[in-house]
Amino acid sequence: MQKSPHQQLLEKLMAEVGIADLQELSKISGVSQLQLIRLKQGLLPKMQIDTVLKLTEALEMPLNDFLNLFLGKSSVSSNKTDRSQIESLKQEYQRLQQEIEVQKQHLEQKFQQTSIQTLESWLLQWPAAAAAVKNNSQLSGSKLLPLVKPIEKLLARWGVEAIGAVGEELAYDPQCHQLIAGSANPGDLVKIRYLGYRHQNKLLYRAKVSPIKS
Repeated sequence: MQKSPHQQLLEKLMAEVGIADLQELSKISGVSQLQLIRLKQGLLPKMQIDTVLKLTEALEMPLNDFLNLFLGKSSVSSNKTDRSQIESLKQEYQRLQQEIEVQKQHLEQKFQQTSIQTLESWLLQWPAAAAAVKNNSQLSGSKLLPLVKPIEKLLARWGVEAIGAVGEELAYDPQCHQLIAGSANPGDLVKIRYLGYRHQNKLLYRAKVSPIKS
């Protein structure tokens, strides 16, 4: 069965970004395969703007280029309804882009404000404490430790968890430990020298350890 021009075009665009088939495109874009079939049938003007935007993002191309490719200049000039729908798509796209930008700025500001509130005591007290230590070498560093609590609180809020504790002795696990020097087999006793971290249960940094000689 001969492929339609729209199907050939879609497959060409998919190949350019390394997408194997409609199933993969559907998974990447979040657009149902039924909508992709409509696109192959030349029904782009009947598709929702959010669906079109998802496809342009998955295919890594600008909206205008996408519309021109699938609608063609001839169909635009010969069909006033299609031309009006295309213009509506472009206007809706621009409106959504503006809304997304505003929301992005709002979320970023809210994130910054929340973070600053969490770090308030540290921001206010740390510079004075650091200056005091610099001017008085006899001042105990233990007095500075409470000032780090806001940072620990913020990391905990973000789901950042430490792997072990400095000085802790435990069985070596190469999945979450990194040897500073020497060698060790899984299960051998090691000591944590520098903490590792996980974020949302995903490994960020392995804890740095050194082997303990028996």
